[in-house]
Amino acid sequence: MVRRIEVTGSGGVRLAAWEFAEPQKTGGAGRRAVRCAGRDGGRRCSGEGGVLLLHGLLGRAAHWADTARWLSARYRTIALDQRGHGRSDKPVSGPYAREAYVADAEAAVEQLGLAPVTLIGHAMGALTAWQLAARRPDLVRALVITDMRASALGAATQREWSEWLGSWPVPFATLADVRKWFGEDDPTLERPAPARGDFYAEVMAERADGWRPLFFRRQMLQAREGYAHDAHWEELAQVECPALVVRGLDGALGRAEAQEMVRVLPRGRYAEVPDAGHLIHYDQPDGWRRVTEPFLEAAVPA
Repeated sequence: MVRRIEVTGSGGVRLAAWEFAEPQKTGGAGRRAVRCAGRDGGRRCSGEGGVLLLHGLLGRAAHWADTARWLSARYRTIALDQRGHGRSDKPVSGPYAREAYVADAEAAVEQLGLAPVTLIGHAMGALTAWQLAARRPDLVRALVITDMRASALGAATQREWSEWLGSWPVPFATLADVRKWFGEDDPTLERPAPARGDFYAEVMAERADGWRPLFFRRQMLQAREGYAHDAHWEELAQVECPALVVRGLDGALGRAEAQEMVRVLPRGRYAEVPDAGHLIHYDQPDGWRRVTEPFLEAAVPA
């Protein structure tokens, strides 16, 4: 069962959070007791902690569905549509700075009673996760960083991204066209990637003229500026909780940088997923689970 919960983010932005299992009303084996008061919108819950899943740039909470299902057998699991994405608000004037994303995640943890929370993030969501862990160590008890660099990506990559987003042949006539373009025809692809086509099909919505993204190009570029131009090693070193750095062998995070991130983290661990690219949890869910689940069982016993 999937249930939507409204969260009020920084500046009053409405955020859509998604629970992928019916919460148990009383404590039971393998599940945690959760008590809530008030309506879903802005409500506050008390419990014994949970998991917050944070997607990457251009993503949405639904990309975590497979992960959320197996996690929910042991922990209360929530996936968040971050501002500008999915079914959350997309304020024209923003802000889409790093501070706003971290404040939103902090608000979600507190309003949903997830502390001490386990944060699992992919790409931009992983950066949000470790920035929150550095800012509020009292809220976070474990962290999983998935294919996100601590180094600045560089101004050139921002230009490349702008050109790539502008190359999308929108509107797409059908979802099959979406899957084909992102999985086969995108000129940035080195080889066909069907899972990538499925990934982008999930962030499209049908409009009168065809299928268009659930986000706006300008806002996505604004959100990316905070890590295209800035490095985040100092915040990584401030993370006190156990942390796992996961990379795909063909992902965006290189092995040398990933291992340096583990060295900088006070309690860091390292894992690789073979045959995985950037979308590790999505295109290699079994390999992702094999490296993530043992870490969570040790760091966050249910």
